[in-house]
Amino acid sequence: MNSMRLPTWLRVVLVIGVFVLATGAGLFAYRWYNKPVTLTIAVGSLDGEAGKVMSAIAGRLVSMDAPVRLKAIETGSALEAAKAFSSGKADLAVVRGDVGDLSQAQAVIVVAKAVALLIAPPGSSISDVPGLKRRTVGVVGGEINRQVVDVLTKEYDLAKAGVAFKNLAPADTRRAIESKEVGAILIVIPLTEKYLTLVRNLFPQNGKANPVLIPIESAGAIAQTVRAYESFDVPKGTLRGAPAVPDDDLTTLRVSLYLVANKKLGDDLVTSLTKALLAARRDLIGELPILAQVTAPDTDPDAYLPVHPGAAAVYNATTQSFLDEWGNVIYLTPMVLGGLATVLAAAWKFLGVGKPQTSEAALDSLYALGRRIRKAKQESELSDIEEEIDGILTAQRAKPISGDEETMDVTTLNVTAHRLENVIHDRRSMLAMRPASGSVA
Repeated sequence: MNSMRLPTWLRVVLVIGVFVLATGAGLFAYRWYNKPVTLTIAVGSLDGEAGKVMSAIAGRLVSMDAPVRLKAIETGSALEAAKAFSSGKADLAVVRGDVGDLSQAQAVIVVAKAVALLIAPPGSSISDVPGLKRRTVGVVGGEINRQVVDVLTKEYDLAKAGVAFKNLAPADTRRAIESKEVGAILIVIPLTEKYLTLVRNLFPQNGKANPVLIPIESAGAIAQTVRAYESFDVPKGTLRGAPAVPDDDLTTLRVSLYLVANKKLGDDLVTSLTKALLAARRDLIGELPILAQVTAPDTDPDAYLPVHPGAAAVYNATTQSFLDEWGNVIYLTPMVLGGLATVLAAAWKFLGVGKPQTSEAALDSLYALGRRIRKAKQESELSDIEEEIDGILTAQRAKPISGDEETMDVTTLNVTAHRLENVIHDRRSMLAMRPASGSVA
């Protein structure tokens, strides 16, 4: 009953204020719930290409308004990226399968496949790995290829054969070949035109002799022992077409470059990330040809690097169906609408819109008319007040009478109305006397 005694304008202001506050809180909660999640990604390569690719993908995710965004942490190599990831400095990383601590890593996508190439200078007589006896092999990239060196040394017993390995920076490789500091080089690269051109430029372009690709015939045995690797046949003519280099398919080792996620990241988040990355790849593949090598990782339970469950849901087509994804919304919507209707009904009742006056409220209205009657300055005002009194009494008499209490309220209303009629009569008499008084004066 106290709320009914508040002025109507105050009740309206209160309802509008509550509505504005509730709407603002709802919008804030909606924006907070739907704001993009930013993940840090450690990435690095000797030529900086990996960082450029990830920056392009990160930019594309922003333009797509993807629910997941990437913030790149530049490192010097895939080895440094793996170190940053394992130390917890990044949520994601682009790593090589044979480098670093990947115990907390789960695969999201395979970014590329890197192939190990053993190459001797033009005119060399070396035709196989045992032919490297008592030679120095330049390892382009140095430490990042330490695992490849170790498996080759163990498989072919190169330490006993007197084979030495020397780390080389990419910029120093051609000089080391020309000065014969090394009898061959070991380089691990994706087989894309950009990287193949880089390899071709390491050797003299005299047209009379071609570099010699040395096969790793035991690649299959190595892959069975060290699961980070797989046996791969380099297609004929990959390095040069005429004459073909190699002149036939050549067996060697291949290792995958993965984009990995910390296994603690939520499945739904990684599912959104995987979908966004695949969409960005489709849009960027024209300007970044290396993205053509992006593939799904091995989803088998015994895979070398387990796939993240969120990514596996995308590749295995086990993402939530429409009902799975929206079932809760469909179920909760009627409840929310019902609650909203209840709130609106309460506000409507609070405002008193369309609600017939109770006997007590009618009495309050009649009492308020007494002040208006005494202040009335024209006959028309009194006529309007009489109509209001008639309206209040008519509305109250139309209500069914049940019980002594309501009968007493109606009687009180009639008495009050009769008193107001007397006050109106007196005020009317006073107004009628004013012109006469004015004429005498």
